[in-house]
Amino acid sequence: MFDPFALPFFQRGIVEILMLASVSGLLGVWIVLRGLAFYAHAVGTAAVPGLVLADGLGFSAIFGAFGAALVMAALIALLLRRRSVGGDSATALVLAGALALGVILASDVFGSQGSVDRLLFGSLLAIGTPELILAAVAALAAAVATAIFGPRWLAAGFTDRSGSSDSLLIALIALAAVAALAAVGALLATAILVVPAATTRLIIKRLPLWQLTTAALAAAEGAIGMTLAYQLNVPPGAAIAVLAGIVFALVAIAVLIHQRRPRLAPLALTLLGLSALAVAGCGSDDGGEASSSKITVAATTTQVGDLVREVGGDAVTVKQILTPNSEAHDYEPRPNDVGAVAASKIVFASGLGLDAWSTKLVKESGSEAEVVDLSSGLPVSYATGEGEVHADEKEGEAHADEKEGEAHADEKEAHGHGETDPHWWHDLTNLEAATTEVETALIAADPAAKDQITANADAYRATIKKVDKQIRACLNKVPANERLIVTDHDAFIYFTERYGVTSKGAAFPSTSTQGQASAGEVAALEKLIREAKVNAIFPESSLNPALAERIASDTGASSDYTLYGDTLGAADSPEGTVLGAEAANAKAMVAGMTGGKERCRIEP
Repeated sequence: MFDPFALPFFQRGIVEILMLASVSGLLGVWIVLRGLAFYAHAVGTAAVPGLVLADGLGFSAIFGAFGAALVMAALIALLLRRRSVGGDSATALVLAGALALGVILASDVFGSQGSVDRLLFGSLLAIGTPELILAAVAALAAAVATAIFGPRWLAAGFTDRSGSSDSLLIALIALAAVAALAAVGALLATAILVVPAATTRLIIKRLPLWQLTTAALAAAEGAIGMTLAYQLNVPPGAAIAVLAGIVFALVAIAVLIHQRRPRLAPLALTLLGLSALAVAGCGSDDGGEASSSKITVAATTTQVGDLVREVGGDAVTVKQILTPNSEAHDYEPRPNDVGAVAASKIVFASGLGLDAWSTKLVKESGSEAEVVDLSSGLPVSYATGEGEVHADEKEGEAHADEKEGEAHADEKEAHGHGETDPHWWHDLTNLEAATTEVETALIAADPAAKDQITANADAYRATIKKVDKQIRACLNKVPANERLIVTDHDAFIYFTERYGVTSKGAAFPSTSTQGQASAGEVAALEKLIREAKVNAIFPESSLNPALAERIASDTGASSDYTLYGDTLGAADSPEGTVLGAEAANAKAMVAGMTGGKERCRIEP
């Protein structure tokens, strides 16, 4: 039960929780007393524009979020000076404007990646020094302000919020909400800032005791919530929020029973508490320790996990972080993921921003594992910008199929703008190069297994070449001018460039699934589909197909064939391997482009 307390990431999370608990005790009571719970929730959520700006411009997310929170606090304080505008109305007005601005910036300006989502939902598993410093500053500021202005806040009553001291309180709550971003996220900040104070308010009336009890309760809920998250392998922020809600409900029920049947209250609360402890005793099983004859490695994505298993074979134990149908762009690591990284000798990452969360995960896990970025040695990469695709042929290599005499792409210089498409495995020559990277890293880690690893790698490279030829032959069944597709998002640039398929657009025009389509973009895409006579729109296995299906319905195109873009299929399915998924993609495209008239047989 207490094993996680020996882990560095868990220790940092506990320190963060304790400091935020003191903020909860000092400020939470004022939030509840002054009716600022909606504001406390809204100010964190309204940090979205700051998070998007920070992500897009490349500066600290903390500064972006705090800047946005301060702007919101100032606007609310300004609106409150107008007696005709109530507190909730002022908060709602500013919150709506902030969210709208954030959506516009994320979708139309920066094409924001998943880091924004991770800040919205938080991650106690990746707490670093900056987050600890910010929590300490928030705790110190709350303590000093309470000592100086506490009596004035209490004497000011519950409706007058126009004074300078109340403006300070609003600013402090904004600081506290930003400090909670890294822990439980903007959307769950009330689990720490408000719920504990609301819970203790049910049974305590004296202010000093209320503050002290609130801090103790917030600390206990945070520590127990983190432990439950580790045992059950769920996100810590969500576990703390659920636990806080359960505790509030238990106390409220006990108070109600006490008011109506005083003698039954202790028994009812005891039974409910024992039920909660029973849940806490349920934990996840990591399946035992790996065999001592194997080296343990971690792989971030489904594609990387499959590749490492193919090359390593029986010589390695692979701890794969993402499961099929998990989105790599906005994934929040779970407790078991941090433990897997901490126990691994090598961490294989996909790179190019697809699994950007893995960098901090490795750093903050205390792991000394070697990190191998499989995107660093690719022979081909593509950058998108201004509606064009630019091929980057590294080290002057021409990417061509010499046996068939077909050049894959012209030797162009990569432009220095746009974004790099992270879905590199859709070009099987990249997969072949990554196989060599994995082979080299595994042999360096376990020289005794060199012969086995080399044999596995040679066999896999031969299979890659075989499947590559089969896919090319499959696509060649469709005339070049009819090889037209529309996908969910721009995840198939490598595939289309490799095999001469023309992408006419995507429902979400971004290489990240975080991209959003505007109404104008959807209308333009539908017009293009009609004009180009595109026969099929291809939803992706890991994304909601609703928009793709709607566009297909509007244009008369088919949406019956699914592609595997960011993730593989189920582990026990043919699409559960990289080569199986690429074969399935080729067969789906041919069937969709020809209205089901042509079929292919590809055997990985």
